[in-house]
Amino acid sequence: MVKKKKPQIYIIDVTNRDGVQTSRIGLAKLEKTIINLYLNDMGIFQSEFGFPFTKHETNYLNANLKLQATGKELGSIRLEGWCRAMTKDIDLAFKMVPKIKHLNLSVSTSDIMLKGKFGDKKSKDDIINMMTEAVDAAYKKGAKSIGVNAEDASRSDMDYLIKFAKAAKEHGATRIRYCDTLGAEDPMNIYKRLNQLAQETEIAWELHCHNDLGMGVACSVAGAKGVIDAGQDAYINTTINGVGERAGNADLLSVLLALKYSSGFKNENLFPKGINLKKAWTFAQYASYAFDIPIPLNQVGIGSNAFAHESGIHADGALKNRRNYELYDYEELGLGETKVVETGRMITVGEYSGIKGFRNVYGKLAIEFKDDNEAAKILELARYANVHTQKSLTENELYFVARYPEIARLIMTVTP
Repeated sequence: MVKKKKPQIYIIDVTNRDGVQTSRIGLAKLEKTIINLYLNDMGIFQSEFGFPFTKHETNYLNANLKLQATGKELGSIRLEGWCRAMTKDIDLAFKMVPKIKHLNLSVSTSDIMLKGKFGDKKSKDDIINMMTEAVDAAYKKGAKSIGVNAEDASRSDMDYLIKFAKAAKEHGATRIRYCDTLGAEDPMNIYKRLNQLAQETEIAWELHCHNDLGMGVACSVAGAKGVIDAGQDAYINTTINGVGERAGNADLLSVLLALKYSSGFKNENLFPKGINLKKAWTFAQYASYAFDIPIPLNQVGIGSNAFAHESGIHADGALKNRRNYELYDYEELGLGETKVVETGRMITVGEYSGIKGFRNVYGKLAIEFKDDNEAAKILELARYANVHTQKSLTENELYFVARYPEIARLIMTVTP
């Protein structure tokens, strides 16, 4: 008798898809690439890195897949694209990004959305048929894994969700995404629903929770526990710093800390394997800069007050034993190291930089060029990168442009 593998929890970060479609914020394609590099360095299972059927994403997506193929970067993370569960999206996706291997296909499943989006043109069976045709088409084009998204699952009929999931499974889907699209769930209810869904369908389920009621993280981990208790793998969708539509998505670090340190999880050994929390602080700082969204004082783990104590009782207790008032160590998140901050004269790289200032900046990064011709080429590319991001380039962006100039050029190329 073969012993069944213990169910696991995996993280699929959707910053570069759901995060960037948030109103009034966005990322340049170079910044999206740096996000992918951080996710890979943290050991995240998969990045939903964009829309392969969308023309302005094409070069960025192909460039990231090309970078991964070099074997030097993005070595462990899966790069997955999002499409509507429609064959025309699949055809376009593989035409424009032919080497994509992982997809999530999405369609609405709630009565209110089916009526609001399709009117009387499509029945519930029509939706299932449309979805399974898209799954079949994606596999025929060369996909290796496909997740199927039930948009507005939290307001969908359970019997229909079960029928929908079983059909997706029969056509080879590897997991079903339970989308709490409006953030309407609560932890107790989502646990029960996901436990039943996972038991009756015997397939992995993916939690996609929004934060409209302030419970995005709680619902994510509770729903995942429901799936695990039913004997199936669970996947949790996150975004860095909780960015996302309306009130945001489940915050990446908050989910990871909840899985590692909350009372109900810490002894369950469900913290995703291979995760490196040491990258959390620098990743959050970069995302804050890239999105131009300040990190709140009380942001979980990395806010400036996350490990600050002022009350006499708290300060005294923390100094005697950090566990009196700190649940986990700040060093674990990459905090606590001395940071040297230059004051006085500062030279930055921008769209009008000259060669002397450029060499000064790169010299501080210990990057040398073989000759003036190479330096001039990288300078020109760095100028374009500044126009592309509309911000002073960060150290990791400067490193990337210098190390992978041709891939950086492709990432920043958009042809109307």
